[in-house]
Amino acid sequence: MPRHTRPPVADRTVLLDAWVAKRARIARLEAEAADLLATRAALFDQDVAEHPVHRDMARRSMIAEYAAAGHIGSGAVESAFADAEALSMHFPGVHDALRRGTIAVQHVRAILSASDPVRDAVRNRRIDAAAFVTYEQACLAVAERDSPTRTRVTARQIAAVIAGESLSERHRRALDERCVTVRPLDEGMALLTAVLPEVYAVAIKDRLRRVAKAITGTSRDRAPGKASASPSPDAASMIPDGADREERSASDELFPATGGRTGAQLEADALVDLLLAADPSDVLGAGPDSIRATVQVTVAATTLTGEDERLAELDEHGPLLPDIAREFARTVTGWNRLFLDPEGVITAVDRYTPTEAMKRLLRARDQRCRFPGCPIPVTRCEIDHNHDYAKGGRTEPSNLADFCPSHHPLKHPDLHEVLRWTAHQLPDGAVRWTSPLGRSYDDHPPRRVMFT
Repeated sequence: MPRHTRPPVADRTVLLDAWVAKRARIARLEAEAADLLATRAALFDQDVAEHPVHRDMARRSMIAEYAAAGHIGSGAVESAFADAEALSMHFPGVHDALRRGTIAVQHVRAILSASDPVRDAVRNRRIDAAAFVTYEQACLAVAERDSPTRTRVTARQIAAVIAGESLSERHRRALDERCVTVRPLDEGMALLTAVLPEVYAVAIKDRLRRVAKAITGTSRDRAPGKASASPSPDAASMIPDGADREERSASDELFPATGGRTGAQLEADALVDLLLAADPSDVLGAGPDSIRATVQVTVAATTLTGEDERLAELDEHGPLLPDIAREFARTVTGWNRLFLDPEGVITAVDRYTPTEAMKRLLRARDQRCRFPGCPIPVTRCEIDHNHDYAKGGRTEPSNLADFCPSHHPLKHPDLHEVLRWTAHQLPDGAVRWTSPLGRSYDDHPPRRVMFT
């Protein structure tokens, strides 16, 4: 085939369909693997019934054998057994969806990891065991049409509603576990771990990102050129297993004027500077360059006034204790009153300046990038016209949405039609993306879970 001749679109369609089919097959195989582990766990229960004194050692031996045979860590095997037993005992619907290939194993882990409050409430007889069915059905409705990251956020919200007061108690107990630890790594490095209330951890990460962005902005002004680089394999290998690599850095760009540091390295250096080079009064006062962190919290007005103790929500992360939400309300400005339709979708924000109110409405409605499956929060997104303004698109919420820097350029009018995506909103608020292959993918606006 001559170099200037592009392969037919059909070839790309065939590859996409083959990849989707292969992913579904992998999911079915994962379901079969879980069946095998659940069966082995049942045999284990029979074995230890005869020797209950040695139950712990027998369990350890079983885990060790599977780890050795599979060439994987004991912790991973332990988690796999726990997930398989949970699927078998409490979540047959999730297991069946995995068998059919309509969800991936990452969806399963998201649903199971968020289910702890429900399990505790059932175990302590605060709620009936039928709550598992309610939780499972609600989670599957999201998992079968969305990404594991979004499923995890929604699953945590659903669990909070179902578990009720037990989740508030869990959060209050967890507050007592806050701490800072250091674990040595190789090559003269160490892992600094801070266990904090989630809202503060998210705010700290946001502030570090803003500091790094401010430094790189200044560097761009000083140096006209820049190079791109990815983290080295050695550096990436120091990130412990289970770390969220999507959140590793604000940018993988290398900025020569900052000493050749990447965005991730700038954030790490900013953390050191803020902790070691500032005294407490500076930290509590203006801070470097008056940079502030941004988090988005949703809380009922009745909770703010102390009329009830309904859980608030840290957008794109999960439930938040009402005491923390009230503390934020006392110390920050810019709260928005949200109007929701019966389905829980944001329909209006009562601010006076139309342009700013429109921006607030979009941030509250979208919460994250409106490309299917993308978890990037609106604080790192750009508001864009779905139907191009230059081509007659109106500047109104029904034609605006938040897109992250990675997905926004996909629909840029300067792109050739063989590469360009299009996006437009449907009457129900979903954003329908159409790919260069002519495939359509819908992203539905996130629903608010009301805590009662």
